[in-house]
Amino acid sequence: AENLSKEIENSDIVINLAGAPILQRWTERTKKLIYESRVRTTRNVVKAIKELPIDKRPKKFISASAIGIYKPGEQHDENSTNFDSGFVGSVVKDWEAASKDLPDDIQRVVFRIGIVLGKDAKSVKNLVLPTKMGFAAKLGKGNQAFPFIHEKDLIRAFSFIVNEFDKSEIFNLVAPEQISNREFTKSFANSLNRTAFLSVPSFFLKTVLGEAFTLLTEGPFVIPKNLHESGFKFDFPTIKETLADIL
Repeated sequence: AENLSKEIENSDIVINLAGAPILQRWTERTKKLIYESRVRTTRNVVKAIKELPIDKRPKKFISASAIGIYKPGEQHDENSTNFDSGFVGSVVKDWEAASKDLPDDIQRVVFRIGIVLGKDAKSVKNLVLPTKMGFAAKLGKGNQAFPFIHEKDLIRAFSFIVNEFDKSEIFNLVAPEQISNREFTKSFANSLNRTAFLSVPSFFLKTVLGEAFTLLTEGPFVIPKNLHESGFKFDFPTIKETLADIL
């Protein structure tokens, strides 16, 4: 923590994005890595901040979090406490709790981030070739929520909070449009002048990913209420506009 304090000393803002990839097979080892890379890292950063003299502490602390905190299949804004009771929910709850004891004079902002779509995002790159070849496929039943955000809006939201917003708050970083995995798959195929009529069975996803397959077959419907109320405007509020820019 002492070395970390020296790195943080006299900085204006600390942005904490640490966390091992969660979309992988959950063994005991990977579960520990997923948890500690988020929770322990955040605790260490907060400890390092608190060890600094008051006049050398950052004014803002922004921490990544995830929409995985919310119960799948339900609709949520930032006021929801209907949280996921599984592994992901417990990780995200502890992740957010790890920064709750920051000094009161430091602005604390938590970003619950959805599925980020951009030209170089894995979620996009991995789909382009199969879709062009006519193999666009929804995952499982396809009616699970697909809370997305364009990477440009994500960056703009960070910039907005850094430069224009001065209160401690939690924000859902997702586009306003509510869509399902089926609707995403159809929009993706349409953007490449293809059709989507295939599906990847849930049992296959479970064979490949084990317990983590629920990341692809379940999801919460999420509303960016606090971003709207703070005056933030999305450049890409719909999946059609998002994919038109990316593809």
